[in-house]
Amino acid sequence: MDQIPVTVLTGYLGAGKTTLLNRILTEQHGKKYAVVVNEFGEIGIDNDLVVNADEEVFEMNNGCICCTVRGDLIRILGGLMKRQGSFDGILIETTGLADPAPVAQTFFVDEDVRRRTWLDSIVTVVDARHVIQRLGDSHEALEQIAFADVILLNKTDLVSADELAQVERRIRSINATAIIHRTQRCEVDLATVLGRRAFDLERILAIEPNFLSEDDHEHDDAVKSVCLRTDRPLDGTRLMGWMQRLLAERGQDLLRTKGILSIAGQDKQFVVQAVHMLMEGNFTKPWGPNENRESRLVFIGRNIDGTELRQQFDACIA
Repeated sequence: MDQIPVTVLTGYLGAGKTTLLNRILTEQHGKKYAVVVNEFGEIGIDNDLVVNADEEVFEMNNGCICCTVRGDLIRILGGLMKRQGSFDGILIETTGLADPAPVAQTFFVDEDVRRRTWLDSIVTVVDARHVIQRLGDSHEALEQIAFADVILLNKTDLVSADELAQVERRIRSINATAIIHRTQRCEVDLATVLGRRAFDLERILAIEPNFLSEDDHEHDDAVKSVCLRTDRPLDGTRLMGWMQRLLAERGQDLLRTKGILSIAGQDKQFVVQAVHMLMEGNFTKPWGPNENRESRLVFIGRNIDGTELRQQFDACIA
């Protein structure tokens, strides 16, 4: 029986995983992929940010992919394997707070998954601007780099040449063997990312000898998500003014902000994304004629007050 190749896309919050995923799904390479997206928080955003794959996206919410939803992952993989031949591979985009070790472990400890799939590689997207800070306060960021077979050192345009060299030295001190590609917006030859047969179990066992039997792993329990939503249109000027002030004042605590918003007087969805104080927003696709124009905004960070954010968000309703 032919095995299905699986690529795990990992990287800390806001590094660019969804950008890479969309690049894979839209480039003309003649292959079709099933996609599994794992999110942190009760409101799904990433699924709607994945393009051109509506019928092949499977979403898992509200938990580390290696804990509360691992059963979901095995169940989804089982369903996909029954459809063998309708796609060329599986892409798993983990939440930015996932330790990739138990994700990879799934492909060795579950007998049916191990027999029907093979783990091609772990691809880690790294934010060149913020990675040094993240390595100082996040166990997950360290594990994501340590377990990588391929690293996309992304957002290189946001740092100087000296800072980039420092970041590469730090990465190499953690993982001496991964292939590193410097990228902006994850622009990379996909042949250098997919179909590499790069996952090396012996290397992983050298890092974590208990890899095949260990179930416990660390989480940054200080990180929480606040999910806001409304069916009423938002005032664009008030909204952007509030978000700019919020990120300027609280950006260090806000690891990731993302939202799909309905702006009064506009027929297109407004997508906003931020990492710390760096924010970008733009109008994207039109709202469908029968689509509920619900605004969804998610903050992931430390020391965040959900009640306060809800009040401020409500004040932006038109």
